[in-house]
Amino acid sequence: MKVLVTGVTGQLGYDCVKELELRGADVRGVSSKDFSLTDYEAARKYLTEWKPDVVMHCAAYTAVDRAEDERERCENVNAGGTRNLAAICRDIDAKMIYISTDYVFRGDGEQFYEPADEKAPQNVYGQTKLHGEQAVQELLTKYFIVRISWVFGINGKNFIKTMLKLSETHDELTVVDDQIGSPTYTRDLAVLLADMAESDHYGVYHATNEGICSWAELAAEVFSQAGRTTKVTPVPSTAYPTRAVRPKNSRMSKDCLDAAGFKHLPRWQDAVGRYLIELCAD
Repeated sequence: MKVLVTGVTGQLGYDCVKELELRGADVRGVSSKDFSLTDYEAARKYLTEWKPDVVMHCAAYTAVDRAEDERERCENVNAGGTRNLAAICRDIDAKMIYISTDYVFRGDGEQFYEPADEKAPQNVYGQTKLHGEQAVQELLTKYFIVRISWVFGINGKNFIKTMLKLSETHDELTVVDDQIGSPTYTRDLAVLLADMAESDHYGVYHATNEGICSWAELAAEVFSQAGRTTKVTPVPSTAYPTRAVRPKNSRMSKDCLDAAGFKHLPRWQDAVGRYLIELCAD
């Protein structure tokens, strides 16, 4: 199985390449240095020459706040770049795995969003990721759309790394407690995505570590497991106004995984523990 992974320099792309290598796949991780997602001809030349069986599309414009002022750039990458890859996958008969986000939903209430629930993204980033989903569904039949949230991995910046760094110089930290969701450890997600690449159970899925928490609860768990004494003081989102609206509710149902026979990711507390071990070994 030949697999092309975009965004190899990011958290998820990095771990997907490692997992696929462990499975003996013929895998290539690419970045913007290899070709630009927005350059259709360059992308087409690369993919048609190598002819992967699967394209695992992890690359994206993810600067959520900056996207509010860079709408065109964000749209070009997340929607236009995804459309380019989907069109090429159609022409070379490759499966496509597109990584999307909880931000495609309205993000209110306390329900667990199902894959087919109404989409109502509240910021530019979410809108462009939804447009990417729509392009994939319009052009392909052999696709997986996988929505994730609160990502953390070894290869890049994330909330857990930030909290650990701040705890070195702060006895107390204020952290938002009215945004509820599920963390996603990229090493765990990479296993599921590799399973999908080997299957033909196409469709739209939600994939995060099991269980829910607030950002404040996540920070407290990280400090507890890391042996840090930093106190976490919960505060509302209004204490940290941001350029882009963040969802208060990022709960997503994973029943869709059961129906296709895919395994759920481990609980988020377990994932945090294994991630801290990985950080120490790095």
